[in-house]
Amino acid sequence: MKAPAAAPTPKGAAVVLSVPEAVEAFINDGATLHARKHRIRIAGQFTDLFGDLGGWLKAPLARRLEAPSGVRGFAVRLALATATPADAGYVAVANAGWGYRLADVDPDFAMLFSATAYRLGWGDQQIGRQWAVLAKLAAVAGRPAGQLTEPYFGQARDRLAEVVRVQRGKVPSTLTTPVHGLRATLAASGILEAPGGKQVGDRGRPGHWSHLENHAPVLVRTMRRYLAQLAISMRPGSVKLIDTTLRHLATYLADHHREVTTAMLIRRTRIEGFKAWMQARPGYRGSRTPAKTTIGMRIGHLRGFFDRIIEWGYDDVPDRTPVFAGDIPLRDRPLPRFLEDEAAVKLLTAARRLPDLFDRVCVEVLARTGLRKGEFLRLTTTAIVRIGDGEWLHVPVGKLRTDRYIPLHPRVKTLLGQWLEHRADQPGRLMFTELGRLIPQTRVDSAVRRAATAAELGHVTPHQLRHTLATQAINRGMSLEAIAVLLGHRSMSMTMTYARISDRTVAEEYFAVTKQVEALYDCAPALPADAAGPNMQRLQLETSRRLLGNGYCTRPAEIGCRYETICETCT
Repeated sequence: MKAPAAAPTPKGAAVVLSVPEAVEAFINDGATLHARKHRIRIAGQFTDLFGDLGGWLKAPLARRLEAPSGVRGFAVRLALATATPADAGYVAVANAGWGYRLADVDPDFAMLFSATAYRLGWGDQQIGRQWAVLAKLAAVAGRPAGQLTEPYFGQARDRLAEVVRVQRGKVPSTLTTPVHGLRATLAASGILEAPGGKQVGDRGRPGHWSHLENHAPVLVRTMRRYLAQLAISMRPGSVKLIDTTLRHLATYLADHHREVTTAMLIRRTRIEGFKAWMQARPGYRGSRTPAKTTIGMRIGHLRGFFDRIIEWGYDDVPDRTPVFAGDIPLRDRPLPRFLEDEAAVKLLTAARRLPDLFDRVCVEVLARTGLRKGEFLRLTTTAIVRIGDGEWLHVPVGKLRTDRYIPLHPRVKTLLGQWLEHRADQPGRLMFTELGRLIPQTRVDSAVRRAATAAELGHVTPHQLRHTLATQAINRGMSLEAIAVLLGHRSMSMTMTYARISDRTVAEEYFAVTKQVEALYDCAPALPADAAGPNMQRLQLETSRRLLGNGYCTRPAEIGCRYETICETCT
C-alpha cells in the first residue's frame, strides 16, 4: 500500500525520540531513586530477552506475550515514543496498559485530549477507553497520537478491526464504541476532519467480500469493479444497497451452485433459484417473507448489473441478460399511512412532556415541517434565515438532490433555539450533534416511538409525521403545488398520492348526489300524475305504440287485434 502523504504537524504534537532517548526518558521519569533503579532493571530485562526494539518486533507473538508485564509495558512505551509501527496482531491481544504508556510519552496531548472530551460531554470512563484505543491505533500506525490524521487513522483502525474480526469472528462493541467516540474527540481537537459513522469498517462488507473471493475470485472481481464505477456517480447509500444485493447473489451461488464462479456462467435457471431463495428469507420487523418492494429492488439491481456490464463491454459477461422485467413483482400502491387529527394531537401533547430535549424537539419539528429524517439531521446551525419580512428554514440537499426553503413556524423557531443553546459547545456546522458527533437516525426513531408509547398510539414512524402534515394540509384546502414545494417533491406525481386520500371535489359532488338519492328513498312510493315530465311522457308513448310497415298503429295495446302479423312489434 502506498504511504499517505505527510500531514502538517498539529500544534503541541509530541516530538519523536530515538531509542536511546526514549530509554533515557523512561528511566528519568522515575519519581525516586528506587523507582529509577527498578526501571533500569526492566530495560535490562528487555535487552536480555529481545536485544533491541527490532528484535522485539520480530519475536514470535507468543514469546512477546509471555514476557513480564513490566517488559511488555516498556516495549509499548518504546514503540510509542519512537513512532515505530507495531503489528496489529500483538496490539489486539496484548494487555500492556496502553493508555498509561501514551500518557507518559505525551502528557501535554493527554491533557488537551481530556479537556476536549470533557467539553463534548464524555465521562471519565468513556475518555479512558477512547485514550487507550488511541494508543493502540498510534502504535499500529507508527505515528504520534497527536498526528494521527487521515488517512493514517482509517488505515490503523481497519487493520486493527480486521485482526479482531479474524480472532473473534466479529468486531465487538468494546472496540467500535470507543473508536466512534474517539473520532469525534479527535475531530473536535482539529486532528480529524469530521466525526465518522458508528461502525468500524463498513459493516463487515470487506471481510465478506474477501470470504467470497476465496470461492469465486473472477465473479467477485467483476462485481466489485461494477460497484467501484457506481460509487463515482451514485449516492453511497444506493451503492450499499446494490452491494448487498450482489453479495446475496454471490453467497447463494457459493452455497447452492459452487460450479458457478463467474458472471459468464450465470444462466436463467440460477436467477430463478435465487428468486426462490430470496422469497424464503425472513422479512423486516418479524415478517415471514420479504416485502414485494424489497424483492423488486433486489431484482432491479441485478437487471441493472447485467445490462450495464454487457453494455460496458466487460470480459466476464453472460450471452444475454438472465433477468427480465417480468421478474419484478407488481408493487402494491397503498395510501400513505397518516395519523388522524385526534391521534396527532395526542402525539404532540405527549412529546412535549418527554424528559429529553432532543426527543421533544425532534417529534414536534418533524410534525410541523414534514421533514424527512435525513433532512432534519442535516440542518445546520445557520438554517434559520430571514428573507424579506419573514423567517424561513433552509432545508439542505436531501433525498432528491435538491434544497429548499420552508416557512418557519414560531413554535419550530422556539424549539430550534432551545436546542442551539443546549449544543453551544459542540463543534461543527451541523445543528444536531451530541458528544461531538452527528446524532444517528436511530435516535429519531426512538424519539417518535417514545412519544407514541406515551400517547398510547402503538407503532408510529417518523415518516408518518410527514404524511400526517400533508394530509392535514390537503384536507384544509392547501393546493397541491404548495404541498409539493413544502415537502420537496420533484414532480407532482409524488404529491398526487395525497390527493387520493382526500379529494374535496369528489367529496362535494358525492354528497350533492347523495342528497338527491336520499330524496328518492324518503318520498312516497306513488307519484302524482303530473310528476312525469315531457321526456318521460314521450318515452312512455313510444313504448306503447306499435310499428307498422308505413307508420305507427294507434290502437291501444290493451285491445285485441285480428291483424297481428301487420305490426312489426306486435306480440
